[in-house]
Amino acid sequence: MGLISVEIKLRNLTNHFRMKERIHLSLPHMGGNEEEFISEAFRTNWIAPLGPHVTTFEKKLEEYLSKEVHVASLSSGTAAIHLALILLGVGPGDEVLCQSMTFAASANPIKYLGATPIFVDSEPTTWNICPHYLEEAIKDRIAKGKKPKAIVAVHLFGMPYQVDEVTAISKKYEIPVVEDSAEALGSSYKNQKCGTFGDFGILSFNGNKIITTSGGGALIVKKPEHKERAIFLATQARDDAPHYQHSEIGYNYRLSNISAGIGLGQIKVLDKHVSLRRNMNKFYKNLFEGRNDIKVFTEPSSDYFSNHWLSCITFSDKSDKNPLGMREALSNENIETRPLWKPMHIQPVFKDAPFYGDGTSEALFNMGMCLPSSSSMNDQERSRITDAVLAYIN
Repeated sequence: MGLISVEIKLRNLTNHFRMKERIHLSLPHMGGNEEEFISEAFRTNWIAPLGPHVTTFEKKLEEYLSKEVHVASLSSGTAAIHLALILLGVGPGDEVLCQSMTFAASANPIKYLGATPIFVDSEPTTWNICPHYLEEAIKDRIAKGKKPKAIVAVHLFGMPYQVDEVTAISKKYEIPVVEDSAEALGSSYKNQKCGTFGDFGILSFNGNKIITTSGGGALIVKKPEHKERAIFLATQARDDAPHYQHSEIGYNYRLSNISAGIGLGQIKVLDKHVSLRRNMNKFYKNLFEGRNDIKVFTEPSSDYFSNHWLSCITFSDKSDKNPLGMREALSNENIETRPLWKPMHIQPVFKDAPFYGDGTSEALFNMGMCLPSSSSMNDQERSRITDAVLAYIN
């Protein structure tokens, strides 16, 4: 009877999920013109990591971001960080300061190059790299005889970091910034687009981002020679010769013409997608309005404009509710949620890396969570989320 009872429960659970289609955290959202550009790539036989779509996509990104930048489209945001660090001369034995609360892709390229990540805690307003602990880390590393080669600062969940403060520290100590804008295309600080503040900027077009090329990313640079150098390294560092000759190590990091075609269709709806994601953030602010124990993550002032790639909430430590309970409640309704990024300094792979901070990022990780934020969300899905959330918190 025990086995039969388990089978019945499993069958009922399966039927429950079939009745309720899954609400995902962040889905790709097509704009309608992508197939036209892909078909053109096939029709003209540009099925390669170069072609007219790649060139046009880069130009469109440059026009969107700023007239002052140049863009190299690549296979991923991780590749962009890797190339940025190479262009900054990072190598074995060097140290790179890195925001701890981020996705592993912000830190992994540091290790690719044989360098050591030095992790810096978050501050509580933007959840991004803390200027106080950043400067403390710089002073301490210099005192130890090891001046860091770069700073990797992240616009987490689309929220701009404290740009003025971080930039001032960068200039004071003459340490360049790699601005990780993987989650922040469409965000801005004081009306300047994210990705254009650092010495180098990076974007991601992964399937769950504001716009997608399926997989892909971009490196944002200030000098045309840096773009030329990045493309050279991204195409296996092939020397200018009639035969295949290589004088240094290169990488297969260039974006394909087909993927760039998807990007051309997506960039047409970029602003619309940003608006829809921001509307999701307003939806959650309305949903949790009046509750002092649950706070929706939003801009600290009018200087900040977040694309709200993911809408997030934090629970007060005095609340009788918690992230685990809410995640389980929504999961039972086939609604996907996720914890905030687990800080790098408490990840097993980076457990021996130096860390500077006061535990802010760990507290956020323990008391925060990400909610479904797709730009394609419809009213029926929002209604399901509302019912599931209210059933749990009430």
